[in-house]
Amino acid sequence: MSLVDDPRPPLPEWITDAYAVLLTHITDLEASNRDDQVPAISRDQAVELLSASETAGLERADAAHAIARLIDRGYLYQVDTELRVTTSAEER
Repeated sequence: MSLVDDPRPPLPEWITDAYAVLLTHITDLEASNRDDQVPAISRDQAVELLSASETAGLERADAAHAIARLIDRGYLYQVDTELRVTTSAEER
């Protein structure tokens, strides 16, 4: 199911703001990645990033909740302890 066609209510703005911060960070990793590795960030790093970000400015518990919601909705997926963006660079 496409995120656009999702019949569930939209995510709150603070969670989509958190996604924007993570997406930017992961996209920057992708741009600087010279290997064929999939760009990813550890869950702990993501929580730290969202807690330290002036844009998101979340408490650790709120950052963890936002990440869980983003995974539940398919914006991110988790492999072991790494978080990855669901869509490829071509789809963005």
